[in-house]
Amino acid sequence: MADDPRVKTVEKKQTGLVGFLLALPFRLVVVLLVSIVLSILLEWLGIYFQWWELPGSRHAETVMRIELGYLDSNFTRSILVSDPVAFATDSLVWLNHWLFIKTGLVAWASAEHPGWLSGVSDYAMAAVYVTLMTLSRCLVLILTSPLFLLAALVGLVDGLVMRDLRRFGAGRESAFVYHHAKRLVSPIFITGWLIYLSLPFSIHPNLFLLPCAALFGLMIAVTTASFKKYL
Repeated sequence: MADDPRVKTVEKKQTGLVGFLLALPFRLVVVLLVSIVLSILLEWLGIYFQWWELPGSRHAETVMRIELGYLDSNFTRSILVSDPVAFATDSLVWLNHWLFIKTGLVAWASAEHPGWLSGVSDYAMAAVYVTLMTLSRCLVLILTSPLFLLAALVGLVDGLVMRDLRRFGAGRESAFVYHHAKRLVSPIFITGWLIYLSLPFSIHPNLFLLPCAALFGLMIAVTTASFKKYL
């Protein structure tokens, strides 16, 4: 009984699920760090090749202020915190203090520098603004995470209904559809976050959140609906 392959398969699936849930926060932290690096590199390339209409670090500062405006005007209520605007503001102030003010980076970049160091200070301030912009977008994703949970729940219920209809209607199974839809669930979630966090220009959160949540729920529905009829 201990060598039953079915028992080993169940244990492997349970371990895989627990491992995925435990690794999820670390994956999201990696996505955030990669997004910050990509955003800074894109901003620096834009400054060097003069892609932006505003010179130096002013483009990054403008985008950051627009993104912070979205937080103030569009996220006044949340089921996670009682005052999302105050939560986001306090979080960004705390991060700015410990990451940039406490380390002296802002003071150095804001000072007058001779020669080529003045250009370096522009790049440094652009990196500061881009990092704060990316962190503000991350706070938006955290505050709207119930939207993705709701989309996943709706997709799961809809998929179970379609699976039961296929089961009692003698519908055909497709392992190809199931395995490919299952593989797309996590990449859609993580890639969507990566793209949104790394964009070098301002975008209203709803233009990303609604399509990404709908696609995320759709993939879960397809995965659930195409699951094998008999366990």
